[in-house]
Amino acid sequence: MPASPIRRLVPLADKAKERGVRVYHLNIGQPDIPTPKVALDAMKGWNGKVVEYTNSAGNLSYRKKLAAYYRGVGADVDESNILITTGGSEAITFAFMATLNPGDEIITPEPFYANYISFATICGVTIKTVPSYIENDFALPPVSEFEKMITPRTKGVVIVNPGNPTGYLYSREELEQVADIVKRHDLFLYTDEVYREFCYDGLTHFSAARLEGLDEHVIMVDSVSKRYSECGARVGALVSRNKEVLGAVTRFCMARLSPPALGQIIAEASLDAPASYFEEVHREYVERRDFMVDALNRIPGVSCPRPRGAFYAVVKLPVGDADDFARWLLEEFEDGGETVMVAPASGFYSTPGRGKDEVRVAYVLKIPELKRAMEILAKALATYPGRTI
Repeated sequence: MPASPIRRLVPLADKAKERGVRVYHLNIGQPDIPTPKVALDAMKGWNGKVVEYTNSAGNLSYRKKLAAYYRGVGADVDESNILITTGGSEAITFAFMATLNPGDEIITPEPFYANYISFATICGVTIKTVPSYIENDFALPPVSEFEKMITPRTKGVVIVNPGNPTGYLYSREELEQVADIVKRHDLFLYTDEVYREFCYDGLTHFSAARLEGLDEHVIMVDSVSKRYSECGARVGALVSRNKEVLGAVTRFCMARLSPPALGQIIAEASLDAPASYFEEVHREYVERRDFMVDALNRIPGVSCPRPRGAFYAVVKLPVGDADDFARWLLEEFEDGGETVMVAPASGFYSTPGRGKDEVRVAYVLKIPELKRAMEILAKALATYPGRTI
């Protein structure tokens, strides 16, 4: 089981804090946006006497409300198409375990969410990657490159939209290109859409659940963690119109008994959050994105595309080894008793050597904190002994 590139440097950050150093966390997508008030009120107002198991599939009332939400974004589903999971991570793992056998292969654009390597390891399957590049903002690679990777063991394609770690937002046209491959080769399309509410510059999200002719192919993964700033609630969802897949996943759901009871209460109430909540969140993330990307691109030797979704960016740095730089920031560098923590991008690639001079950063801090983090990063790069230019 590989260590998470997002969390593996936490012990170094803890030691820095023990030395009295303040660490600005750009490494992890933990939003500081408040959880919706309706969710917090539901949590505070719960007056049950026993925290009981729930249905293995999740509370029916929550699944019905969630189905209505999906229909509101154009996905034709009802509660029978939804299984509630312990976070999006469990949904992904259950999707793989229900549809893949050890030795099977899945294909995804690279870089990709690092924990997919862990999920694949759990299931004994192989991730094969098609490279995307920072020079064109990590756009979808040509479909011909996907075709080259298909073997008799290939069972599916994974798309994260908007992307983590890149923040790239796939268009309807790009998804339709993927759909063509999926249909022609009779593959599953695992689509991770946990950041669907975070789309910028006038662009909107197009769900793979809306693709025509793919009822038996699409398995959508979702979560409340980022949408409502509820990472600790640990409530996700698996959505599919494939009854055989749902039946297999249900058996895994039964084996783990039930998703979190209190988390579902929070998640269900969150669906009543007013539109003004998302308007405020959207405005805040756009301001943070624009500030951070502009600040990064002003640092000599640094290159950062402007993400169109989520709240991450992959940044190219003038360093020979971003893993070493990330460690150095925590072990050897500080400015006025402060430093920053980043996630080395090599962990988001499976191709050896790729991402060696890149990091992923999350713009989940308030602008005054981002401003200070960018100042520290600029000073660190100016003095880092492994700088390349």
